[in-house]
Amino acid sequence: MEREHFSRQYDAELNTIREKLLEMGGKVELMINDSLKSLVERDSELADRVIAFDHEINRLEMEIDGRCLEVLALRQPAARDLRFITLALKIVTDLERIGDQCRNIGKRAKELNDEPPLKPYIDLPRMALHAGTMVKEALDAFVRGDAELALKVCRDDSFVDDLNEQIQRELLTYMIADVSSISRAMKINHISKCLERIADHATNVAEMVIFMVKGKDIRHTTI
Repeated sequence: MEREHFSRQYDAELNTIREKLLEMGGKVELMINDSLKSLVERDSELADRVIAFDHEINRLEMEIDGRCLEVLALRQPAARDLRFITLALKIVTDLERIGDQCRNIGKRAKELNDEPPLKPYIDLPRMALHAGTMVKEALDAFVRGDAELALKVCRDDSFVDDLNEQIQRELLTYMIADVSSISRAMKINHISKCLERIADHATNVAEMVIFMVKGKDIRHTTI
């Protein structure tokens, strides 16, 4: 009976970590959406909320880290559970860094909102939507142990990379044609790079899922 109670409590602790990771993932998805919305709709109050919300992401990072370390110390997990905990510790770092990138987007959005628009924002929202989907699917793959979905996330990263390169080229033409556009173009460029890094963090999570499920390290390889 005591062993059964221990097992139920242990399973509950692992499930709490999964739930907290999904909660954190949902919050960074919202930050991605709101950070771009604050730019497109020139809503600086929303940008302020995105910047302030990064503290909530940091809080969740510390909470999840604490829960993972407690399980490692008290339960001494082995095999699959050990891989789950160690990868959760890595994944939470990627999610925290996504929050940082959203905070940076919010800061640049506030600055751009105080200036005349340089151009319509078309590709940046597409990048944000795609990067947010990658984050969601990477976390879904982690929770479900779905290596195929994780592999899809890795492959989808090229779409965001291509959009980022397209935006860089377009911004360069603006800067060459009109030197007064350089400051705004550089801020838009920074936002594009932030979104590209968000997709990279989602890819990191997906690569870790593949390692967890298949024991295969696909980092730095062509897929």
